[in-house]
Amino acid sequence: MAHTYIVFDFGADEEKAQQARHKLEGWKQAFRLDKKLQIKFERSDDGREATDTDSGDAEEAEKPAKSSKGAKAKPKSSGKATKGDAKGEGPQGDVKLIVRLYFSGHEKLSEQQWMERIPSDDLLKGASPKIIREGDTGFGDTVKQFESLE
Repeated sequence: MAHTYIVFDFGADEEKAQQARHKLEGWKQAFRLDKKLQIKFERSDDGREATDTDSGDAEEAEKPAKSSKGAKAKPKSSGKATKGDAKGEGPQGDVKLIVRLYFSGHEKLSEQQWMERIPSDDLLKGASPKIIREGDTGFGDTVKQFESLE
């Protein structure tokens, strides 16, 4: 299976990066792309790096809480406070969104469609998308960078 990476540089616009992440997560869930589409953030501010899996865990924690009536309000309020704190911290460094597409050999058409669809979205157009395929220069560096964000 071939990996393809799409790197989006949002500069200091954390809010727009979060909107893009939300849209990609919606596609991931709607089209059942669990292992085929993975998203991670790279923040270059004071050495802080956070992955999307951290925010995904918070969202997953909210889903089971919705089924139980007593715990419904607590996870939601804590989730909102966490997101609000991240936005209210002030100016941050550059935010990069790294998307990994991981399709098998017989899914070439699906991979091609997603490679066209993702960078052409209105939220992601302005983030100067850079597509890095296997065999391109910088592919190894991108793989190491993506893996280090876990």
